[in-house]
Amino acid sequence: MAGMQLVLANLAGEQEALDSLVAGLDEAGWATATPSEGWNIADQISHLAYFDEKAAQTVTDPEGFTAMVAELMASEDPWGLEEEIMAAGRAMSGPQLLAWWRESRAELQAAMGGAEPEQRLPWYGPPMKAYSSAQARLMENWAHGQDVADALGVEYPASDRIYHVAELGIKTFSWSFRNRGLQVPDQRVRVALRGSSGRTWVWNDSSQACVTGPLRDFCLVVTQRRHVDDTRLVIEGDVAARWMEIAQAYAGPPGPGRASGGS
Repeated sequence: MAGMQLVLANLAGEQEALDSLVAGLDEAGWATATPSEGWNIADQISHLAYFDEKAAQTVTDPEGFTAMVAELMASEDPWGLEEEIMAAGRAMSGPQLLAWWRESRAELQAAMGGAEPEQRLPWYGPPMKAYSSAQARLMENWAHGQDVADALGVEYPASDRIYHVAELGIKTFSWSFRNRGLQVPDQRVRVALRGSSGRTWVWNDSSQACVTGPLRDFCLVVTQRRHVDDTRLVIEGDVAARWMEIAQAYAGPPGPGRASGGS
């Protein structure tokens, strides 16, 4: 399976995994608080539905998307958008919200399926190649799905599909430092991760500083769903240690992360 087809198939798999967690919720279930402060399960899904729509628009109407972002960033409170999205989701019933998300992700799959992997697409941060944009949607789906699973007290389905989350976490090494106004280290970090299937992936094999351990644990750290001290990652070298403290695989201002011992 070609690269773009594979990431889209893996994205669909992650979407279906999360769908299986929320499809049977009653209205009280949708209102369950998640580990993301101020967010309930409905908020997590409305966030995904909205940004899946917008990611589809970057393919079908990039000029319109770019104009919308420019207007948003010129407003007094650009990040107030999230409150608007949450309000829209909370105004819906559970079935309505689920239908919105299912329609949005179908639009996303159709749009991305017609994009070239190297095609540059606009976004709220720097433009991305279509392949990376699809990876970013998978990362978002998995990270917010982890919040939902934590809220429900269930295990999120394990899969090597989150290899894409790890790859995006490594691609955003420099971004994680620049986003906090820090100098980007000259040195890169060797990363060796073991998936749930037993397969191992290695990046930057010649580097001395390194991060090794379970694929899932690394993904939890770069999406700021776990503090690194609450994982089984083994970290060697100052650069690796600093990176794991601030790693952020998503756009937006620096996230607060999760406190140690919070999971």
